[in-house]
Amino acid sequence: MIIYVDENDENTRLDSFLASVTKDLSRSKIQTLIKSGNVKVNEEIKKPSYLIKENDKIEFDIPENEAVKIEPENIPLEIIYEDDNMLVVNKPSGMLTHPAVSQISGTLVNALLFKYEQNLSDINGEFRRGIVHRLDKNTSGLLMIAKTNKAHEYLADLIKNHKITKKYRTIVKGVYPNDEDIINLPISRHPTKPHKMTVAEGGKESTTIIKVIERFKDATYLDVTLVTGRTHQIRVHLSHKGFPVFNDTLYGAGMANVKTDEQVLQSYYLRFTKPFSDEIIELEIEPDDKIKKVLTYLKNRS
Repeated sequence: MIIYVDENDENTRLDSFLASVTKDLSRSKIQTLIKSGNVKVNEEIKKPSYLIKENDKIEFDIPENEAVKIEPENIPLEIIYEDDNMLVVNKPSGMLTHPAVSQISGTLVNALLFKYEQNLSDINGEFRRGIVHRLDKNTSGLLMIAKTNKAHEYLADLIKNHKITKKYRTIVKGVYPNDEDIINLPISRHPTKPHKMTVAEGGKESTTIIKVIERFKDATYLDVTLVTGRTHQIRVHLSHKGFPVFNDTLYGAGMANVKTDEQVLQSYYLRFTKPFSDEIIELEIEPDDKIKKVLTYLKNRS
């Protein structure tokens, strides 16, 4: 299997990263595979503690008796846009974008494999067939999928060069003071909690544009534009400013009066140039059920 590291996995330990794309392999087993030369990074053997970098090429072989096959599953897909090279799906909240060490079924990739079989890009390996960028499990909304490797490279280049407009809806705890705001704070992986990200000096430049849609007694409905696309960027920036996303237990809990499956955050708008064309594709979807549920609660209370 060959995987190219994207910016959101940068500075993750090599053994931890491989654990996220395999199943039922202990950390010690993965470390043994690395030390035995079954894993190469940019054609070189590295230590398990090596911190991977963006664009690193990782090649690894899992022993045949331990390899995991990702099975196609007949899971409904809401396709918002499709052409010969790509598609955009509306990923529901609660669905993993791709299989992980803890779950290899019920993911978007399982659903894509059922509908498109092998007609998906494989630049990032079997576990991430077609996946160009990701949404957190409990973040819903628009997600681009590449059918071919050329389309994958094209879309990845758009993302890297900030040529895609991505907007989100979210509801946060507290009354956001400014009608419009720009948060420009560096983000890196948390030094002691590798499953979290944090604002830290020396981290990657990260920019989030905030616009208030509506204020309530102790909450605010926001429109958020991502200029960069770091892991958990919106959640980290807003939590750092003291306005955690509603029900985001990882970054400050927010308000728990209305039960939802974690953070109230939706990717609702995409604008990009169609692969290998000058045509501009502009897509927008309605607020999801979580957004509607929390807004109804806030409006009724006020």
